[in-house]
Amino acid sequence: MNLIVRWAVLALGITLATKLIGGIHCDSVSALFWVVVLLTFFNAVLRPIMVLFTLPFILVTMGLGIVVINALLFLFVGRLVDGFHVDGFWSAVGGSLVVSATTFLLNGLTVRKPPAPKPPRGPRSSSGDVIDI
Repeated sequence: MNLIVRWAVLALGITLATKLIGGIHCDSVSALFWVVVLLTFFNAVLRPIMVLFTLPFILVTMGLGIVVINALLFLFVGRLVDGFHVDGFWSAVGGSLVVSATTFLLNGLTVRKPPAPKPPRGPRSSSGDVIDI
């Protein structure tokens, strides 16, 4: 269920990017589906590898390298999926920022976090020190 919610949030982010960013267009729902599937796959497989290899660049730019990586993945998906068009690098940057912001906001509201563990219950001495043998 959690995966379906994350995919729906990603699809909403991509739809918002097509509405807000002038250089991004999506022709059909099936194209949107394949964009969501490919972005999910690339974020799980390619993105960690790209982050590892560009870590010095990311550190020097104080994290702006992550935006470049996200834009490149967005542009790459635009080249692979028929019916999803990304006009250029700056459109991809804008689209990836919209998708990242949407994902950050909505996942924070929708994804449930596990409850914090409860402290162990048991006998305690008056000094507060417990030694179990």
